[in-house]
Amino acid sequence: MGKVWKFGDNLNTDEIIPGRYNITIDPQELAAHVFCEIKPEFTQGTQSGDVVVGGQNFGCGSSREHAPIAIKGAGIRCVIAASYARIFFRNAINIGLPILECPQAAAEIREGDEVQVNLSSGVITDITTGRSYQAQPLPDFVLKIAEAGGIVAFLQEHDIDELMTAAGGAV
Repeated sequence: MGKVWKFGDNLNTDEIIPGRYNITIDPQELAAHVFCEIKPEFTQGTQSGDVVVGGQNFGCGSSREHAPIAIKGAGIRCVIAASYARIFFRNAINIGLPILECPQAAAEIREGDEVQVNLSSGVITDITTGRSYQAQPLPDFVLKIAEAGGIVAFLQEHDIDELMTAAGGAV
């Protein structure tokens, strides 16, 4: 369960983490500046397990993975949005930041609400209002990547030959 930090449509990667801070990929350093220009209270007010909720086209802009790294580094449990920019979606998965797409939840959940998220079922429960929403659940392999901490950690934990066999050689 975590507190919601709400953002609107077309939130771009420079609003998530301004380019001048992208001289590192250290999650804690990036987290110290995440959303600094649009929601300066974010870094002081977040707690591990909080949730970011955004509108349409969340994470549009540059292809740098700094944006999801900064969000994850701030202790955010997951991001819920109406839709994602494709490159942000892939970068989030690759670095192990769980994301769910649910337009209704993104529209109705308010800043400060307490929410509970079940990543494997895709059920989002707004504890504050008592409403539940059904997002498309994350596929098992994406959950495993998130649990490992990202694609690099996942691949380090698994034998590539085993993965190739499980995928029918299509990796």
